[in-house]
Amino acid sequence: MSILEIPIHRLDGGPTTVGDVLGGRSALVVNVASRCGLTPQYTGLVHLQDAYGDRGFTVIGVPCNQFMGQEPGTAEEIQEFCSTTYGVDFPLLEKIEVNGDGRHPLYAELIGDGGDIQWNFEKFLVGADGEVVARFSPQTQPESSEVVEAIEKLI
Repeated sequence: MSILEIPIHRLDGGPTTVGDVLGGRSALVVNVASRCGLTPQYTGLVHLQDAYGDRGFTVIGVPCNQFMGQEPGTAEEIQEFCSTTYGVDFPLLEKIEVNGDGRHPLYAELIGDGGDIQWNFEKFLVGADGEVVARFSPQTQPESSEVVEAIEKLI
């Protein structure tokens, strides 16, 4: 199955596929959490969305509560936090598991043979065709030269 065909739900519960969320754009897919020391990375993710959104790019946030319970909220609480605190206007998907037996098929495809997700805010750069182009550690800031150069090269 292509990554574009993987079914998933939007944060509001509506069913979709990864391809519909991408909508022909490339994306930075990030497992996010509201109560993590890395949560301020939302600011950089919003800046990337603002800078590249009209050039065929989007950020996609995927809430995950697997790392020390740092995303415990309901979908409504997550949406409220993200929009009110950081002005998030990029797509947010349902809260899923990214590691272990319950790993969502999206993350099974993103990871491939690359090993488990290390922590919140691990980033995958995905082309419009669904191919994973790059993987960045949680500590890599969204606006780092490494991420920005990879996005610019892709779009």
